[in-house]
Amino acid sequence: MQTLRGKTDIKTASSRGEADDAERARSGPGRDLTPLLAGAATTVGVLGAILALADSGSPLRGPFTLFFLLAAPAGAIAAALRGLEPFGRTVAAVAGAVVLNMLVTQGMLAVHRWSVDGGIVAVTAISALILVLVLVRRLRGRTTRRRTD
Repeated sequence: MQTLRGKTDIKTASSRGEADDAERARSGPGRDLTPLLAGAATTVGVLGAILALADSGSPLRGPFTLFFLLAAPAGAIAAALRGLEPFGRTVAAVAGAVVLNMLVTQGMLAVHRWSVDGGIVAVTAISALILVLVLVRRLRGRTTRRRTD
């Protein structure tokens, strides 16, 4: 059954929208922490790759490297899936990251060239390639839109 809303509901919805806009516009405590969290995640990932490539004996090497091996390809795949809703994009990006890691591992095992350092370098290179291709596609799309306008 469909519910019809009256004019009072529209006024209430518009005032709620204005309150949400005011909440987003304020500065200080409670503002959006997404850039800060993205920077922290990038730092942890890069530190994990460096610790693994340097063959460090740190107890943080394992968790940080695992985070890097999941976050680097997931970030690149998520950038490519920009049209999806956030939850769907997150699930698809993490699944794609797991698949990419498994394909790199299987490929290295198949040619008898398995090494931890080689795996990290291969995942980094493939993730960077995906991200560069996404950026090139976006830039090319912008220039063609500008020409047609």
